[in-house]
Amino acid sequence: MNDAFLQIKGIRKEYGPVVAVHDVNLHVQRGEFLTFLGPSGSGKSTTLYILAGFETPTKGDITLDGKTLLETPSHKRNIGMVFQRYTLFPHLTVGENIAFPLKVRRKSKAEVDTKVKEMLRLVRLEGYEDRKPVQMSGGQQQRVALARALAYDPPVLLMDEPLSALDKKLREEIQHEIRRIHQQTEVTILYVTHDQEEALRLSDRIAVFSKGIIDQIGTGPQLYANPRTRFVAEFIGDSDFISCDLLSCADGKATISLGGSAVFDRIPVHGKAVSNAKGALMLRPERIRLSRHDGGNGVSATVKDITFLGNNIHVATATAAGEALSVRLPFGHEAIAGLNPGDRVHLEFDPGAAHVFC
Repeated sequence: MNDAFLQIKGIRKEYGPVVAVHDVNLHVQRGEFLTFLGPSGSGKSTTLYILAGFETPTKGDITLDGKTLLETPSHKRNIGMVFQRYTLFPHLTVGENIAFPLKVRRKSKAEVDTKVKEMLRLVRLEGYEDRKPVQMSGGQQQRVALARALAYDPPVLLMDEPLSALDKKLREEIQHEIRRIHQQTEVTILYVTHDQEEALRLSDRIAVFSKGIIDQIGTGPQLYANPRTRFVAEFIGDSDFISCDLLSCADGKATISLGGSAVFDRIPVHGKAVSNAKGALMLRPERIRLSRHDGGNGVSATVKDITFLGNNIHVATATAAGEALSVRLPFGHEAIAGLNPGDRVHLEFDPGAAHVFC
């Protein structure tokens, strides 16, 4: 991918003895929506700030259209930025806020007026140009911040947890707006969040950060179905892990036993897998089948709790070894009828949908 529009090459950032970013490498295509996903302290925001020019890397390079960015100060990189806090000028109107970066670039009044109207249409805030930020909701203010960042047609837009201050319903509304705006403008977006659902909803690809490195990068379905590390398996979607015995390993697949009895073949295995060793079997709650009677190759468990979650039911169970396994069933599923805590159940799963981590 040498023709990548934006390239991050071996970026490292040290703060004295602390290494915030170890060795980040990324190729980003023009028009792509790429999300940096990870917990606090994983290096995702530091990497974004290096891109913006707010931080200087200890090592590595960043190129845009084949030219290094590191020699260009932040205010001359022509990169848009939207922060968690809206950073709107409170003494300026909405229209004046959007016009600000255009006036700094000495655009004519006619150009500024035309662009402000275009941006207001883009974020669906026509008629709000004379309001002050304090007169608007949090979601509206964030849309103004987005319009201001896009007003000068930057080739890249950086967004640092822009929706974390909003409530869930409003956050979902703005997520749809951001997706629509990305599709309409085709601007390249690099987006930072710790919210996996947000990353899955918005992104073309997701880079999962952990301890200053990228554990894995891929589309949402790729990361969910084929996590390469236990961290990614835990961070993307819901999952449970129970101990297992590896009977044999070959070609990235393992044959395992649970509790010395149930045997499962050809389960994808990750890490340093060797025969006759212990491993951790990962199961997704929605891929487990629950029945009230033994049958087939599965695991016996006891129901601990049943929780109604609207369109699905969460059943918490425990195996004979005391390990927790969660089952998610659609509302109205026949296995739920008459099910109570303390009941014995039988759990089955498709080995191809499971993973073993060593």
